[in-house]
Amino acid sequence: MPTHSRPSGARGLVHRPPRAYLRTVLKEFLQFFSPRRAYRDLRAFLAGRRRHELLFALPAAILTLLVIVGFYKDSRVERPYKRNIIYAESWPITRSDAEIHAQQLIDQAKKREATAKAEARAAKRREEFKKVDDWLTNRGL
Repeated sequence: MPTHSRPSGARGLVHRPPRAYLRTVLKEFLQFFSPRRAYRDLRAFLAGRRRHELLFALPAAILTLLVIVGFYKDSRVERPYKRNIIYAESWPITRSDAEIHAQQLIDQAKKREATAKAEARAAKRREEFKKVDDWLTNRGL
């Protein structure tokens, strides 16, 4: 059975463990990267372009950058932590029906007040959206 021999100078990547293989490939691949070479390559690329190509590339790059910055800023929403503690009231077992009814009237008034505040906030928000919608409609959008 013939044996395959390699020349002494040949690199044998097949017989190395996977980590060594990846390390060797990355090392050989990354050895050609340097900031100076990248700068020279960019200059050579831009020097070979016509003026109108550069003029159209600039707004495209700016718009792309604006979209990326917009997504970055939009992803950072900081909301303050607000504790929502609900306390249960403890009532004596000897409470009369009149006391229960009086407390229900107080609770009902509080609920109406909270509902009215929520409705006022919603109406204000609807009005803001209506202003934006009217502005867009007037401009044909």
